[in-house]
Amino acid sequence: MKNIILYTDGACSGNPGIGGWGAILMFNDIKKEISGGEAQTTNNRMELTAVIKGLEALKESCNVDIYSDSAYVVNAFLQDWVSNWQKNGWKTSKGKVLNIDLWQHLIELTLKHNVCWHKVKGHADNEFNNRCDELARGEIVKIKNVAQ
Repeated sequence: MKNIILYTDGACSGNPGIGGWGAILMFNDIKKEISGGEAQTTNNRMELTAVIKGLEALKESCNVDIYSDSAYVVNAFLQDWVSNWQKNGWKTSKGKVLNIDLWQHLIELTLKHNVCWHKVKGHADNEFNNRCDELARGEIVKIKNVAQ
């Protein structure tokens, strides 16, 4: 099985507002950057989308180390919130889980791979996390420019 490193980030201008996501996939010496955005979304949806798009880019089952600065995404798996949400009919003590569509898709994708989650500090000195942030913010600028 191939060993892949996946860095991801999402951003939003306004929350909700125009959003962007970026991801970097690394296999040995090969690096692939992907990004996209949406005109009306939230920061959390973009964080989830970045991971989803990164995993969707893999053509076979892999060992994937996922690095994200989103506690929302990483803790959902590391603290097993997703299992509790599923057991409780996608409800928390505060009500319905948000972004169920994306969570369900992400869970489905993680079952195809051997995934290890890593929380990184955002806007720090991690070059790959910073590059993902640049990609995400670049998508926001593209969407804003199209809208003008």
